[in-house]
Amino acid sequence: MRRSVASVSLSGTLQEKLEAIAAARFDGIEIFENDLMFYQGSAKDARRHAADIGLAIDAFQPFRDFEGMSNEALARNLDRAERKFDLMQELGAPLMLVCSNTNPGASDDAARAAAHLFELAERAARRSIRIGFGALPWASRITTVAAARQIVEAANHPHLGLVVNNFLMQATGQDLAVLHGLPGNRIFHCHLADSPHSSLDPHTLSRHFRCLPGQGDLDVPGFLSAVLATGYTGTLSLEIFNDEMRAAAPRQTALDGMRSLLFLEEQVRRTQELEAAKILVAGGQPRRRRVELFDPPAAPQILGITFLEFTVDSEANKALSRLLEALGFRRMGTHRTKKVALYGQGRIRIVLNREPDSFAHSYMLVHGPSVCAMAVQVDDAPAAIARALAYGCQPFESRVGAQEKAIPAVRMPNGGLIYFTDAEATNTAAFESDFVIDRDVAIPDGPLARIDHITEALPEGQLDSWVLFYRAVLGLLPEEIFVLPDPYGLVRSKAVSNRERTVRFPLNISESRNTATARSVTSYAGAGVHHIAFETSDIFAAVAALAAAGVPLLSIPSNYYDDIAEKFGLDFDLVETMRNHNVLYDRAGDGEFFHVFTLPFDDRFFFEAVQRKGGYDAYGAANAPVRMAAQAQARASGL
Repeated sequence: MRRSVASVSLSGTLQEKLEAIAAARFDGIEIFENDLMFYQGSAKDARRHAADIGLAIDAFQPFRDFEGMSNEALARNLDRAERKFDLMQELGAPLMLVCSNTNPGASDDAARAAAHLFELAERAARRSIRIGFGALPWASRITTVAAARQIVEAANHPHLGLVVNNFLMQATGQDLAVLHGLPGNRIFHCHLADSPHSSLDPHTLSRHFRCLPGQGDLDVPGFLSAVLATGYTGTLSLEIFNDEMRAAAPRQTALDGMRSLLFLEEQVRRTQELEAAKILVAGGQPRRRRVELFDPPAAPQILGITFLEFTVDSEANKALSRLLEALGFRRMGTHRTKKVALYGQGRIRIVLNREPDSFAHSYMLVHGPSVCAMAVQVDDAPAAIARALAYGCQPFESRVGAQEKAIPAVRMPNGGLIYFTDAEATNTAAFESDFVIDRDVAIPDGPLARIDHITEALPEGQLDSWVLFYRAVLGLLPEEIFVLPDPYGLVRSKAVSNRERTVRFPLNISESRNTATARSVTSYAGAGVHHIAFETSDIFAAVAALAAAGVPLLSIPSNYYDDIAEKFGLDFDLVETMRNHNVLYDRAGDGEFFHVFTLPFDDRFFFEAVQRKGGYDAYGAANAPVRMAAQAQARASGL
């Protein structure tokens, strides 16, 4: 199965796009006419450069407003096509993509449209060029794949076939059943894209908000399964019109694009395997697979967070150590060979790393005191690392001393590390074996028991990239997106989590420069952990312990408590207890959520204690505005 991408999907010059796409190991590129128009060299130069870096030019597009016009317009259009054929031969592009006519003057006579496309295909055949015809939902006459199929079948020319596009079909509610019975060799090209659920009209959504498969809400795997069921064995090509992508670094976009295609192929392959197994059980014969789809190791089962690692300098190490101890953590010991300390409480493990000449130190120089790495406990660490590498992640190997455990790791999108530890280790025993544990340390069971969620602040334009990373590499599931009002702008938040909901990563992004999220991004010079939430079984006992230990807690306005008392009909004594302890509250169905926040550490990150009751499964998004307003007030007061 060939993998390609349309040049319009990336930012940059044509040369930059070619190099980015080749570096991501695509097989080919579709060249948009404007990219060639603005290119400093000739079409032959572009063809030569693409060939030198191992990239084929799969198609040229778009050719617009052709079929169904007057005889005089047809003659002009055919002359125009001949000039494009000249250009395509210089490019070495074997396929021209033609979209249905948007001119209001186009005829609704299907026979006339078929005759015009037949003539175009006849001329293309003389140049050994093929014509792919696709329907635009906003065209004047031919708006659906069903209508385009009818025209192509009526024209009946071997050099004329269909272009199918999942976004244009699924965003406009077209039935995939139209593909049933269609011979796969009559599909000349397959375009793929995703998009979020939106009330925008399809044209606006198409031009500005398409995203990569796996980043949105469309059933792209269902579409591809239907296309492959026709016997199609041609190119899968990403065609993404997205304002953020056209401003992002082309290499990252190309890498994300390849990762999205591989993830899509894996999803379809798994579905095919399940269907084949059902057919075999029923005594039938499964359909033969005509193309080989990406087959990485299965997504890991993520059981929990083994540890979080902060990079610190001497000053930050002292301050963060004091804060952790006030939060109830105890220093368990130090690393055998490195300046690394281990802190523990309940099932939580936190590492403070101030080792010079190390990854953590390099990360510190760029990002300052911050979470530089995390470890997830998985059912099969070797398989998890193999999957990550198959999806294009960069491996990382740290310096390992005698009798120390080598933990496999890859880089995350921000350059931080994610380690994979095996489930065979009871809790964190294997990881802790690298430390000299203080014999007289008793690890407390409370007030904080485990990590509930880890929230990350992302630079503008990176949310989709991170969602794709967590979905494809770790097999996490995306949740609903929320828009949260900060006093200085809006914050968009989308979480990913495992099926058991024991590992959760809310991802926050803001276009405003002054929100708390944006300030974290500025402090980190990039993406970073914004806050860490710890679970407790008794929020009020936890708050009392934290306050007694001198933990600086975020002060919540008294007016908030008057509002929730009325909103939820809460008991007066409960409301007063929450007011006195700065505890926030939310309810969903029978579930209740109590949470409290610390003041930020060095205006960079903060901690949260949460208690879930009755199956509450969210993050208290309703309280985000008052929390962010309180943080803004605290910052203005110099706290």
